[in-house]
Amino acid sequence: MRYGPMFGPDITFLGVERCDLGEPETYAGADVVILGAPFDGGTSNRPGARFGPMALRQACYLPHDGSRPSLALRTDGLRDLKVLDAGDVECYSGDVEKSIADIEEAVYTVAASGAIPLVLGGDHTIALPDARGVARHHGFGRVSMIHFDAHADTGNIEFGHLHGHGQPMRRLIESGAIRGDRFLQVGLRGYWPGPETLDWMAGQNMRSYEMTEIVARGLTECLTEASAKALDDCDGVFLSVDIDVCDPGHAPGTGTPEPGGLSARELLDSVRRLCYDLPVVGMEVVEVAPPYDHADITAFLGNRVILEALSAMARRREVAAGGEPWDPRLPLLSGRLSAPGATGGL
Repeated sequence: MRYGPMFGPDITFLGVERCDLGEPETYAGADVVILGAPFDGGTSNRPGARFGPMALRQACYLPHDGSRPSLALRTDGLRDLKVLDAGDVECYSGDVEKSIADIEEAVYTVAASGAIPLVLGGDHTIALPDARGVARHHGFGRVSMIHFDAHADTGNIEFGHLHGHGQPMRRLIESGAIRGDRFLQVGLRGYWPGPETLDWMAGQNMRSYEMTEIVARGLTECLTEASAKALDDCDGVFLSVDIDVCDPGHAPGTGTPEPGGLSARELLDSVRRLCYDLPVVGMEVVEVAPPYDHADITAFLGNRVILEALSAMARRREVAAGGEPWDPRLPLLSGRLSAPGATGGL
């Protein structure tokens, strides 16, 4: 059912139309359905990501008119795709099992309808129900994961519990929803996890690109390699973006900041590229925690991550229908008619 946002005003993502998961006719034919998952009961450090969906929906200085033409991709992701907002799944942060079950059912409902679920977190605990809900529709083991994060999130038992934002990737692999050998992580760094957990990850044949490798080899080369592996023997890709993959200077509003990450530009370019190149069947943006943000820096970045993804998905569909492939080297005004009386020039 559509509850509307749990926190703050009853708004949709940048003004797109509403839908109600309890009324299938309201999202029939949708390409993307946005869901909020305002759960932060799994945080190990600073809570506050429950307010992430509210911040991500409204963080923009432009009119909330359901339209955002992309200068780079020459598409309008909110209009060229049918994008709807189903509101927030009702999450009680004191009951992780019920919240996980309710989120998974909502995500599965969207995926089974033929739309792409795009989930606004919430802490990273929600990766388990998000990816598992998508895999229930597409088939366990048939969806790969590309995971942007400072942290591996492959812990076992934390604070005496199996569920939390440091454990969802282990639970996903253990469940069979996502295969360990098709689990690609980008941006890891810092001082966690320890050797025992790293050994477990190696045993699952995971591929984790730590920042020193990314710097040495180049982000472009690492993404090319990850993309090829993600498409090998899988039918679709789930894209998980933890905002703390970026350096805290670019994303301070998060619960577990770790210095030395990607820049905002690198993250946006990466998401745009992956959503243009790959068949993304589900996506989440998590760990935006407004109580620790400054001047809405993190919320603005998260909002733009979503828009880059939608714009790239729209351009990918346009190309599949016979349109011109996207060339990122193309000048902004190339192909546009000159204004009357224009004299040209550089």
